[in-house]
Amino acid sequence: MKFTIILILILSLLFIDSSINCEENTEGKNANYKISSNLTPQEVKDLLNIHNKIRADVGVEPLKWSSKIADYAQEWANYLAKTGCKMEHRSTLRQNKKNYGENLFMGTAGHYGVFDAVKSWEEEKKDYKGETLNNSNWYVSGHYTQIVWKATKELGCSKTLCNGKIIVVCNYDPPGNYLGQKAY
Repeated sequence: MKFTIILILILSLLFIDSSINCEENTEGKNANYKISSNLTPQEVKDLLNIHNKIRADVGVEPLKWSSKIADYAQEWANYLAKTGCKMEHRSTLRQNKKNYGENLFMGTAGHYGVFDAVKSWEEEKKDYKGETLNNSNWYVSGHYTQIVWKATKELGCSKTLCNGKIIVVCNYDPPGNYLGQKAY
């Protein structure tokens, strides 16, 4: 167990360099994506692909990766780690100055990864049937509805380690989850 955590820490440090570029093929076009969070190029591809598959399942256009939003997500992941791994949304602390949508995940490092974070949010699909969001259905499906929110166009995510756990933060622009509206 200690070996796994040490290995994860070493691998994470290898990918902190903000100048890493990732080739991503979306909509038939090649684009370079600057990775400025603690994500590996493969994790960026996985995050973008799983988000876009979930969106395609309900007929919503694919998201594009934003390194600017990933930087913003990394700031929050680092803050959560520095404050003892307490899971709080920026909006709860009135620190969401960019007004991005936000999904958070925490799980045992080495057992869970960024893909697992998105899959856990997707599980909320069973609680959302395409209806208008209200106080009762938003609470149980809010991570999922943020992923599939039709108006959202860009995604940026990050990860960090904290006390043997992985924290994943994904931010969305523009945000979703407006009560009185449908996700798609």
